[in-house]
Amino acid sequence: MFIDYYEVLEVSPNANSETIERIFRHLAMRYHPDNRDSGDESRFSEVVEAHNTLKDPVKRAQYDIQYKDHSALRLELTGEASDTKGFARDAGVQAKLLSLLYVKRRQDVNNAGIGDVELERLSGCPREHLEFHLWYLKAKGWIGRIENGTLAITVEGIDRANSEHRREGTTRLLE
Repeated sequence: MFIDYYEVLEVSPNANSETIERIFRHLAMRYHPDNRDSGDESRFSEVVEAHNTLKDPVKRAQYDIQYKDHSALRLELTGEASDTKGFARDAGVQAKLLSLLYVKRRQDVNNAGIGDVELERLSGCPREHLEFHLWYLKAKGWIGRIENGTLAITVEGIDRANSEHRREGTTRLLE
């Protein structure tokens, strides 16, 4: 797991070695286990580890490569989280999966499941993209695996699909 040493030392990634040393001394005194007021052994260990990495120019250069990669991942995560269209797409995929499983259950209540490959084909989404949605729908109790290993909608899932359908109908009437 990546640890942000700049965050641990509460300094900017652009901080010079003198600043890092000054802040380290301050934090080391604050978190040293011998300090009765604010001693914290685990926090002290993190501060020492961060300092040992950032004070050495070679280790810091190696760490900065990892830091930039991690920063790019954070930026990507932030961008995706602020994209409201992504949430709408996700809701659409989940509604489509529930609808497919609903219709399958309605058509043949005794053979209500759809296999993973068939679900992938019918939904138009690759398995990697479906994994999150299937996890969510299972966790909510709206779908589940049946005896033959296929996925089927549950009673709760049917109720959910019906409530979504009623809400969509109401919205259209209001428009």
